[in-house]
Amino acid sequence: MLGNAERLLSRKQILSVSASKQRTLALWSGSVSAGKTIASLIAFLLAVRVAPRNGLILIVGRTLQTVYQNVFVPLQDPGLFGSLVAASIVYTPGATKAIILGREVMVVGAHNAESVGRIQGATVALAYVDEATLLPEVFWNMLITRLRVKGSRLLATMNPASRNHWMRKSWILKADAVDLIHFHFTMLDNPTLEQSYIDRMKRSYSGVFYDRFIKGEWTNAEGAVYPMWDPEKHVIPWASLPRMQEIMGIGMDYGTTNATTALMLGVTAEEKPRLILMDEWGYNSKDEKNNGLRLTDSELSRRFRGWLGEQHHPEPDGLRPRFLMLDPAAASFRTQLHQDLRGTGLAPWPADNDVLKGIATIANLLDGDEPRMVVTDRCEGWQSEVTEYRWDEKATAEGEDEVVKEDDHYLDGGRYITHSTVGYWQPMLELAA
Repeated sequence: MLGNAERLLSRKQILSVSASKQRTLALWSGSVSAGKTIASLIAFLLAVRVAPRNGLILIVGRTLQTVYQNVFVPLQDPGLFGSLVAASIVYTPGATKAIILGREVMVVGAHNAESVGRIQGATVALAYVDEATLLPEVFWNMLITRLRVKGSRLLATMNPASRNHWMRKSWILKADAVDLIHFHFTMLDNPTLEQSYIDRMKRSYSGVFYDRFIKGEWTNAEGAVYPMWDPEKHVIPWASLPRMQEIMGIGMDYGTTNATTALMLGVTAEEKPRLILMDEWGYNSKDEKNNGLRLTDSELSRRFRGWLGEQHHPEPDGLRPRFLMLDPAAASFRTQLHQDLRGTGLAPWPADNDVLKGIATIANLLDGDEPRMVVTDRCEGWQSEVTEYRWDEKATAEGEDEVVKEDDHYLDGGRYITHSTVGYWQPMLELAA
């Protein structure tokens, strides 16, 4: 029935598929690329065949897009599940209904508490939940109450989060009481992975993110966000700036009452290339010298473009910034920059504002004896913020990962350009690894 998938499973994956039938709730958690999704999808397909007819079958994820990427793309891959199964999976990306093995399946995005209304009153025979730790707790709790027919089941996958996360405290730690079985996986449980990939993934995370995404542990994010920061390792003089192979671009944070900032990111042409936050610009009405003067979008744009025009790299290589990644909430300022930069070859794009993934990207680059990201001494604002950037203790106590939102505008600008362009600079750094 399942093509190559069964032959590619480890013993631990096979045992999880079998043991998942023992309880109403079955959860797979662990590191990235641990094989938990494939094992859980096999268990789900087997469950679809015998699911009670007097209830709905649901597939739930944070968004319809993530459900498509994480669930339907592998299910429709003949190389994994065989041509017969792949042909029996009928789904159009973005749709709220699918056909799986002849059964109608409802597809639900649950990114906020209001999503509860999509399942309220429903009777659910079988549910598959993708990235369950990212769902609102109120939605999860409502979904559990919908499993009200004999033989109903729920299967879910997730990466670990905080030790105080509601999923761990209220469900995993109370497994027997809530009729739940939990399977923990690491990359060593996935027999399809090459050692080179595992090594590369280990290099891709540090700190709390290494504990979660590589070791598969539930770990609290606490204290300094960038505890590895060391000016002796991470700051170089502008006068010693190496030759660049690419000016990757500029990241901008935007504020009306808070600061508007810009950080310029380059990739060096060294034998072992590094990322460098080369220079910064900012305007803050709260600065004493500005006397509370708030600038219009037009004036902010004029001053930013003035700074941009003054940037001259010491090497005569004619490099210009490739991207301008702007705070995605700055709609009016993005319109202003589109107008003012027309014809320059530089246009503002909404930055990727996944805060946790962006922080993980920066932390990994700063980590190690030979960090792959440094900043010049011109980036005084960024340096003043990086030492004060901390995880929010109250949020941590509630199982959430949040940073204290104070004096982080230069950090946000640097995160925007670095994380939004990871697909461009990462190969440059890896080729020399």
